[in-house]
Amino acid sequence: MNQSFLRYSVNSKQHLPTIVLLQYGRKKNSLRMLLDSTSLNCTFRLFKISKPLPTLGLAVVVQFDPLACLFPPAGSDDGGFLIDLLKQSPLSISHHCILSTPDNIHFVSMSTVQQIMKEISPAMPTPHAKITFVGVGQVGMACAFSILVQHVASEICLIDIAEDKLMGEMMDLQHGLPFVKHCTIKASTVSATYSTGDYAVTAGSKICVISAGARQREGESRLSLVHRNVEIFKCANCFLNDSKVGEIQPEHHSVVDLLTYVTWKISGLPRERVIGSGTNLDSARLRFLMSERFNIAPSSCHGFIIGEHGDSSVAVWSGVNIAGIPLKQLNPKIGDDDDPEEWKMLHKKVIESAYDIIKYKGYTSWAIGLSVANICNSIMRNLRQVFALSVNVQGIHGIDFETYLSLPCVLGEGGITHIIRQKLSESELAQLHKSGETLLKIQKELNL
Repeated sequence: MNQSFLRYSVNSKQHLPTIVLLQYGRKKNSLRMLLDSTSLNCTFRLFKISKPLPTLGLAVVVQFDPLACLFPPAGSDDGGFLIDLLKQSPLSISHHCILSTPDNIHFVSMSTVQQIMKEISPAMPTPHAKITFVGVGQVGMACAFSILVQHVASEICLIDIAEDKLMGEMMDLQHGLPFVKHCTIKASTVSATYSTGDYAVTAGSKICVISAGARQREGESRLSLVHRNVEIFKCANCFLNDSKVGEIQPEHHSVVDLLTYVTWKISGLPRERVIGSGTNLDSARLRFLMSERFNIAPSSCHGFIIGEHGDSSVAVWSGVNIAGIPLKQLNPKIGDDDDPEEWKMLHKKVIESAYDIIKYKGYTSWAIGLSVANICNSIMRNLRQVFALSVNVQGIHGIDFETYLSLPCVLGEGGITHIIRQKLSESELAQLHKSGETLLKIQKELNL
């Protein structure tokens, strides 16, 4: 090994030297006490080895690009040599290495990584490009996968209570990283109530997507389901404190508006920073069904489903259009019961879609994953796109109480910047108010 290169490396001011002590025999405890009583301008680690070294039992390793093993001169006292050596500066240690006789100096080979990589400066993480997912069920992983393949984030953090599943999901995604743009994937387990765990891995997240939650039992009311999820979300809210935006998409879709409201109430975050995925997917389903009728791309079909994400959602037929042409101008009865073209059936299919998919495959995942990825992308890149999201609608469309319903919103880096005031028909407005009053009744029983 080139000794001048060793001197350069040891003298590098970019690193605090780490001294690694390799000890053979029973002197480890005495050396630990000796080191504890010595003021050193470095860090050290002491390891016990199973085989004796070529010379005496003590070796000092200065850990830089090359690793230099320093052995005390033959016949010297281990502890005295160590203290005399470590009291010197890293540069002096380098000089000590080079001036010693070859019999007393041994060099270990540089690792493969060290031979290839010469660090010039520490790698810096991409600021504000991290997304945390709380819950790695079918929905959570579909969201994480969609964000990974679309390169929405440069770092993904997965959180769950099931350690084995969590590790498996993390590794499965990590093994696919060579096929996508660069991304770091980490994971951390928490307790069954999400009340304790290693939250440090989530620090610096720009978005926290909460998809954890209890599933609805057979015959269980929505109020009971929400009550069981409230306790989980109270604990999971600790992940939101360090995130700019919190997005709610629970495993069970029927309570997304209520749980978004719960999250906002118990988190104390501003209303613009707590949003639910709401009817964004419902609106996408409507556009897909429209595209099948017109035989054009879904992205060229425009229309919104608003209100509650569920059976009482509202199709805004007054605003549905193709290339700026309102369909209601051509068919004034569109969406009504007596509509000869039965456009109302499209809304019915939208509502039934989730139930049909669950009947066929047991759960919904991919479409909501793509929906969440699109929402997150608008936040990460400050695109200011318009989505139908579950937001606090107090003061909008004559609603004078706090509740979360889906309305078209402008979404940017800081969350919701504007709510679009659509021109709703009297029927659409009445349906929206009815949805809000239904949710308000349940909210009052939560006693938050």
